[in-house]
Amino acid sequence: MAASSTIGLYVHFPWCVRKCPYCDFNSHEAVGGFEETRYVDRLLQDLQEDPIASDRDVASIYFGGGTPSLFAPESFRWILESLPKRGSIEVTMEANPGAREHADFSRYRMAGINRLSIGVQSFSDLHLRHLGRIHDSIEARQAIDDALYAGFNSVNLDLMFGLPGQSMDQALAELELAAISGVSHISWYQLTIEPNTAFAVRPPKLPTDETRAETWERGRELLFAHGFEQYEISAFARSGHRCEHNSNYWRFGDYAGIGAGAQGKFGTRSGIVRSSRPKSPKRYLNGEKVRYETVRLECVPGEFFMNVLRLVDGVDQSQFESRTGLPFATVEASIRELREWELMHPERLQLTPAGYSALDSVVQKFL
Repeated sequence: MAASSTIGLYVHFPWCVRKCPYCDFNSHEAVGGFEETRYVDRLLQDLQEDPIASDRDVASIYFGGGTPSLFAPESFRWILESLPKRGSIEVTMEANPGAREHADFSRYRMAGINRLSIGVQSFSDLHLRHLGRIHDSIEARQAIDDALYAGFNSVNLDLMFGLPGQSMDQALAELELAAISGVSHISWYQLTIEPNTAFAVRPPKLPTDETRAETWERGRELLFAHGFEQYEISAFARSGHRCEHNSNYWRFGDYAGIGAGAQGKFGTRSGIVRSSRPKSPKRYLNGEKVRYETVRLECVPGEFFMNVLRLVDGVDQSQFESRTGLPFATVEASIRELREWELMHPERLQLTPAGYSALDSVVQKFL
């Protein structure tokens, strides 16, 4: 398998103000604060020691969490200045409206961030309370306005639907607000109850499957009418504003992950290797070793298709061999069957509309 010459770089910030009941990410409430300078120093050390982050050109950077916007703009400048970058690349930072210790977004832009992803989730005070968010609808709209005023040309909104007590009309009204807000990208996704979350212990009553399915179809039409194009299951962008970092994941590209709980994936001549850092911020700060694990060959096709088939346009057929190191014959029989059933495009690894609506069942063919 030929190693990619470029990678995406994910940097994890594990602290947040309060853990949301639906969240299964590696996030920890910052009770009593956190050691910002020490954590940034550890990230810089992690960068130097990572075998692919230190060896390959970085094509995109994503600062995620937790809540990265709890950190000062200067922390991001230190990290970015330590990286060998090739030209102008996409640099995204997640920000939450209710966790803006450093309120002036323009300082983050001057530090080198050129794309913001704002975790709005809802424009309804009632639904925000149900979700355990610490901001209200006014703060949500203000964060968007502030990001645009600060000069960010690329702004994403995270927005949920299928919330407890939410009607279809309410969900579509909130999506309309997002569509006309001036942002260039919307991640619109359905609330799901994940294991090991507060919602899993005490599940809220959600809208019916039929309501959520119809909301989804009508919401897509609304976004299309406002000039957004869908390029992945939950990702809608105006022309020229697709998220390059996330697209690399969905194309099964290589990426490095640094920070507490961060994961990476990269191809080698002997197979695909995954890296994982300790989830505990304390253990990470104390320098606990990174774990490396080679993905079993029989699992690789499933992982590949679980990602690339999320893309509306799929990928070229040649990508299977170049990204996995496996011969196409490994999956040829399953691909032929899906094409006979008119669930997959005849020349690309791309689902038809019928296949896209049955994505989970299609992916099962490769697991």
